[in-house]
Amino acid sequence: MSQSIKIYNQLANHKLFNKSINFSLERIKLVLKKLGHPEKKLNNVINILGSSGKFSTLFSLKCFIEANNQTSSAYISPSLKDIKERFFMGHRYLTHAEIIKSIKIIEKLKVPLTVFEVLTVIYIINASKQNVDYHLVEAGALMKLDSTNVFDFPKIQAVVNINKQHLNFLKKKTLNEVIYQKVGFLSQFTNIYVGKQKPQVLKEIKSHLNKNRSKIDYSNNWKLIKRGNFYFYKEKTIIIKLNTKYIRSKGLLDNLCLAIKIALDLGINKKIIIKTIPKIKFEARIQYLDKGKIQKKLNNNERLLIDGCHSIGSGQNLYDYLKTLKEPVYGIWGMQKNKLPVHFIKSFKNIFKKIITVTIPEEPNALSAEKLKSIAQKYGSAEAASSIEDALKKLSSKENRLS
Repeated sequence: MSQSIKIYNQLANHKLFNKSINFSLERIKLVLKKLGHPEKKLNNVINILGSSGKFSTLFSLKCFIEANNQTSSAYISPSLKDIKERFFMGHRYLTHAEIIKSIKIIEKLKVPLTVFEVLTVIYIINASKQNVDYHLVEAGALMKLDSTNVFDFPKIQAVVNINKQHLNFLKKKTLNEVIYQKVGFLSQFTNIYVGKQKPQVLKEIKSHLNKNRSKIDYSNNWKLIKRGNFYFYKEKTIIIKLNTKYIRSKGLLDNLCLAIKIALDLGINKKIIIKTIPKIKFEARIQYLDKGKIQKKLNNNERLLIDGCHSIGSGQNLYDYLKTLKEPVYGIWGMQKNKLPVHFIKSFKNIFKKIITVTIPEEPNALSAEKLKSIAQKYGSAEAASSIEDALKKLSSKENRLS
């Protein structure tokens, strides 16, 4: 068992920490008070919130900042391969030893916290010790009572695409309530950037921000345009070619553009941004695997594409890309119970020749492969597998195909 999994298990089985979702700011504010308010030591905080696109916006902005010879800390959720990925500190990730040490500090305070609150405090404790230019903080499910909503005057609050993700956390299960919870409680006297939204969502956002005294950018002055086979960021007289072979969906390009807008306003030179764009890669965001143990299990004519999308909005982005492909597409699908799987899979009607379902390993909230199979069968051929390796065996073929 890896050290990362051991730490996650320690948090999940800890008597003081609750792995269930329980929105409140009282617990974390008490902990921060007991610690001497380390959150107040973080300068130039940039909150990134919304439903889909937080990581890609944060990561793009982080790349631009670093290319400008500046530094940042970053707090992301969730991690893909190792818990360390959640905590970036200027030039490196926290070590497992540092994470364990931080947990022990929190334990001594004897305050019951959720696991996500513990992770947030781990970040704040360590980020408060860093001499960096910016602190990039990705919000959790919502914002009103989210544990990342503890900074009085963040420099920037960036709102990415808002959709129906996180309805399960709300009593009023409507899109308008999601919007209200995410933007209705943003800080005053700061800078708010609202990324591209559907017209009705944007209208609702504006109604909640009409009394907010921050400087608000509604993305009216920039747009993503396509000329021939290439996309461009356009703002008045500024045109930047999005020269990338790694970012494959319009939704992800919108997030890149939002990061470009913020970077330009932070004074980062256009030439630096242009030079950085080709280097930006988003792990598990419409990403082809061209090496590794799993790739070796495939035939030479097969390609493997991975995507961590779990909302209707991000699923739509993946669908838009997959429908441009000419080869047969087969799916391997695992999902958590609270991610609206029935609504999610509807987005992929007529895309997959067959879906193989799996239970996400070491994820207590995962839906079983059999349950996912029963959902997927309503939209086409489906079969359950015991593991990713088993799924690949069931799909492997000498014909050209994408999985």
